[in-house]
Amino acid sequence: MSNIDNYSFTVAEEFAIPQAPANFKSGFIGIIGRPNVGKSTLMNQLIGQKIAITSPVAQTTRNRLRGILTTEKAQLIFVDTPGIHKPHHQLGEVLVQNAKIAIESVDVVLFVVDGTAVCGGGDRFIAELLSRSEIPVILGINKIDQQPADSEKIDNSYIELARENEWQILKFSAVNGEGLLELQDLLIAHLEPGPFYYPPDLVTDQPERFIMGELIREQILLLTREEVPHSVAIAIDLVEETPTITRVMATIHVERDSQKGILIGKGGTMLKSIGSAAREQIQKLIAGKVYLELFVKVQPKWRHSRVRLAELGYRVEE
Repeated sequence: MSNIDNYSFTVAEEFAIPQAPANFKSGFIGIIGRPNVGKSTLMNQLIGQKIAITSPVAQTTRNRLRGILTTEKAQLIFVDTPGIHKPHHQLGEVLVQNAKIAIESVDVVLFVVDGTAVCGGGDRFIAELLSRSEIPVILGINKIDQQPADSEKIDNSYIELARENEWQILKFSAVNGEGLLELQDLLIAHLEPGPFYYPPDLVTDQPERFIMGELIREQILLLTREEVPHSVAIAIDLVEETPTITRVMATIHVERDSQKGILIGKGGTMLKSIGSAAREQIQKLIAGKVYLELFVKVQPKWRHSRVRLAELGYRVEE
């Protein structure tokens, strides 16, 4: 990937899209579920490359991120959505609204649930939303690698939910890949014959700048945990390429001075740790050396302001 400032994954001149063979299938699959059920990990595993950030902290995903899996038989475009939850601020409302919009803009919905806990109110709330749609739904029980020896009660709670809505159900692990080939085949079976929507070797429709910002945000979530949970937004200010190195400058926006202090750390140690870890991930993304420079800026209550949200790239999607 190159020429990042002008990069677009949908420009025909940049990537040739071939003619699909006979009986080829294609379509969009919405990955829906509560926060922290493993949606992003699942998409990364399915497409075979990390494009969505993962974190032990709930509500990690903010934008609808498309991951593209192309096989000999089909092209599956996965739409990873923010976890559906009760919003507590303007950002939360935008994220949940975008997830709801995604339900109506795909060909199949993969409703992912946590196989380590019985079906709860949050799952039933999402099930109620999905029941109003005519889009086919597959209920996927994730985290079977972490299930207790006696998981019958857990499984039965989801089997009953699927039965009530006449949904197909499948168990899998997004971590070790168990059951994912069966899931892939089931999803393809629900798709209609169609063209290549994207070049076969593409794994996401998002520009590198977006992925870079997400990789920085991931390290903040991993290293600060609950101290600076979701008050962080990343703006990529500059990407400058040379034959030997890519220079990236980014600003981390937070809401309070105390959060800025946590991110910088004593003597700048935390910011150095975040930068070092993020740089390693970005180098894997672009397959080359990276110089990463981070700044921290306080933007009071940015999550509650539609203007600030728009400036930082968060909008209700069409």
